[in-house]
Amino acid sequence: MAVVGPREPCPCGSGRRYKACHGGRSRPAPVLRPFVGRRDEPDLVALRELVPSATAPLQLSAAHLEAHPEHAGRRIILGTMLPQAAPALVRDDGEILIAIQTAVPGLDASRDIAGALLAALDATPGSVIDTPAASSPLLVNQQAGGLAALPGLVDVLDPAPLEITVWDGFGWWLPSTDGAEGDALNQEAAALLERANATVVPTVRLGGVAAAYWCHPGDRWHLRWSLPLAAPGGTDAGSPSDSDTDAGTDTDADAVPVAASEEALLDALARLAAADQLTVGPGSRFVGFFRANGLVVPVWDLAAGTEASACEQPAVELLTAYRAALAERVPLDAAQRRIRAGLVGRSLTLR
Repeated sequence: MAVVGPREPCPCGSGRRYKACHGGRSRPAPVLRPFVGRRDEPDLVALRELVPSATAPLQLSAAHLEAHPEHAGRRIILGTMLPQAAPALVRDDGEILIAIQTAVPGLDASRDIAGALLAALDATPGSVIDTPAASSPLLVNQQAGGLAALPGLVDVLDPAPLEITVWDGFGWWLPSTDGAEGDALNQEAAALLERANATVVPTVRLGGVAAAYWCHPGDRWHLRWSLPLAAPGGTDAGSPSDSDTDAGTDTDADAVPVAASEEALLDALARLAAADQLTVGPGSRFVGFFRANGLVVPVWDLAAGTEASACEQPAVELLTAYRAALAERVPLDAAQRRIRAGLVGRSLTLR
């Protein structure tokens, strides 16, 4: 949290004065970028805020396995949400399911997920982990080292990016069982699954660019793209280096360039909008952006009936234009500044 005066707006974005919000000693400040330090930070933000049903296998870090060799070989799946919004559960066969979306989050989602994972690793098969969030204010205040003493995802997981699978329902909640036992389990879970599946908005992760998700809520079609930002200070493990943030030196044509700051990112969007390049296909319309977990997520309205496949090539072309706009060093002109001010004025921040 930035140091501000007691009568200034609180950096958390609540709109209240700092002294009436997080300026008091009894109110620990939430972590605005919980997944910073992970190369897949944009996808983690999307799984927490945008995607209704998705999974990704997890691998424990080498350092954790060296300290806890008994955890080697455990099968761990990260999912968007679990039954009853539980933080984690352990199947009868020892497989662990970890949720990135929970009912009562703490101050740091990364430490909450890591805490649930560590609890599940030591739990007996058939257990449901329903303990409070590891970074809940009450527990943090009781922790000798505070929030910094709690392990996060960068500490317990292998740094390789997640391999994400988006589902059209929550069938992955059920274990892989066959025969009469599996039939009985399916009958017991049918009502729960039916209710959960009814809430799922059709969602597809694009294949040509990272962390871009097509969705079809009701009679609307959208594309939402979680864009990466450099880590503050560049000191977090696994965060992009200074050379990675320079779009002009990016050697991977498919990689989304990492903006050095939110200011640079918004400048690039303004340049693209002024040049009528901020589009993801015929009939699409850029409607603005919101902030989620510290990242900027632009949103487009798509023409009625637009399928995810129709966004693939336009998204790749936009990626090329975005890379060039991010590398531009000329100050914004008057028209671009007006567009940028309009974008910022219409932005939202998810809390």
